[in-house]
Amino acid sequence: MTPGAVDVVVVGAGAAGLAAAIFAARAAPQATIVALDGARKIGAKILVAGGGRCNVTNATVTPADFWGGSRNVIRRVLAAFPASRAAAFFRQLGVELHEEEHGKLFPNSNRAQDVLDALLGEARRRGVRLRTERRVLAIERKGADLPTGAAAQPDVGSQADADTRIAADPRAIAGPHARGSAGFLVRTSAESFEARLVVLATGGRSLPRTGSDGAGYAFAQALGHGLRPTTPALAPLELDGDFHAPLSGVSHEVEIRVAAPPARAVRLRGALLWTHFGVSGPVALNASRHWHGALLEGRAVTVTANLLPNDDFDSAERRLLETASQQPRRAIAGFLARSLPSRVAGAALRRLGIETALPLAHLGRDARRALVHNLLAWPLPVRDSRGYRYAEATAGGVPLDEIDPATMESRRCPGLFLVGEILDVDGRIGGFNFQWAWSSGFVCGGGLARRLSHPDGAGV
Repeated sequence: MTPGAVDVVVVGAGAAGLAAAIFAARAAPQATIVALDGARKIGAKILVAGGGRCNVTNATVTPADFWGGSRNVIRRVLAAFPASRAAAFFRQLGVELHEEEHGKLFPNSNRAQDVLDALLGEARRRGVRLRTERRVLAIERKGADLPTGAAAQPDVGSQADADTRIAADPRAIAGPHARGSAGFLVRTSAESFEARLVVLATGGRSLPRTGSDGAGYAFAQALGHGLRPTTPALAPLELDGDFHAPLSGVSHEVEIRVAAPPARAVRLRGALLWTHFGVSGPVALNASRHWHGALLEGRAVTVTANLLPNDDFDSAERRLLETASQQPRRAIAGFLARSLPSRVAGAALRRLGIETALPLAHLGRDARRALVHNLLAWPLPVRDSRGYRYAEATAGGVPLDEIDPATMESRRCPGLFLVGEILDVDGRIGGFNFQWAWSSGFVCGGGLARRLSHPDGAGV
């Protein structure tokens, strides 16, 4: 195959890859940009997001909504293209957004397909060449004097494609080539491309049925990057025991505490959904990356839920005593049902050996205090998460200190850019991971345009 010469190859045409390609094409309209994707149809992860409605972003996005690498880097990237600009961008593409609970912004049509169609339409209007069923097999740095064995695939775990092979010698990289020559050779299952610049937008390992398999980590490592170990993030949690199963389908507000000494305990508040396998809902999904992270670091970890998130011990006990004084014959289950779903209240009382019909006046001091303590720190015996198959994001990835936050260009391999989930950034549920895709894609687009204008790096 004779390679086709282009200015930019974007590897991965998901949210971040499409954003990078679109913004690069807007900033450098004469550039030839190709976006490659291994799937037959682009955008599977966009289509399944938000229950098929696509939570495009959030009304309020701050660095505190993200975990992973440097907050300063995250802050700089978000500031370049904040949520307000993302909303305006989609409005410009004909996708009006509306706000729902917790600031989530969805398309007015409630159709993820409209979001994807708008992105694909804009990419085509800007001249981006979209190539599907083009699985990237190798990325080679042109002109590198490769040592023996340099084409071997790094060990990135079982999620990476065993056939992926990458050739690169980061030590031989001297900088971008002059216009007209190629800095990289990108080989796919169908054709090859000589590209001056390459963008890695391959995502992580979450939702592998959408095409995410972690292969991009191998490309990044072979081109000189490190890798923070990856784990599922935003994944439902599986619990030991049988407390949860009868409560399947019940949802209520809690505060989850993830404790893994010597690190400070993480506290997260939100809706918890009991399921047949354990717990889900926003707060459990947000907690999953912290549970996985503690295990990854070899720390013992415990997870508890405050079932009375508006109370501490003193206020909860005071309310119970006051009610017992005013309504001594009131059943304990009825009292708890004011703060908890009745099914949860009944299950908790039975687990603690307290009769649900017991009058408040008959609840002894020790039993009362034990009840309050347990309700404020109900054990969630996490066995595992449901893994990458159900995770909405990936924690870990390429360290943020290895990219330039002003351009998203690699500090290890000039001419290589990285965006989206491949980086060590994961946001909480609520549209934040999409916002990271739009923001990093925007910054990358500008960085690509400047690099194309200044191939020697001057002025970048």
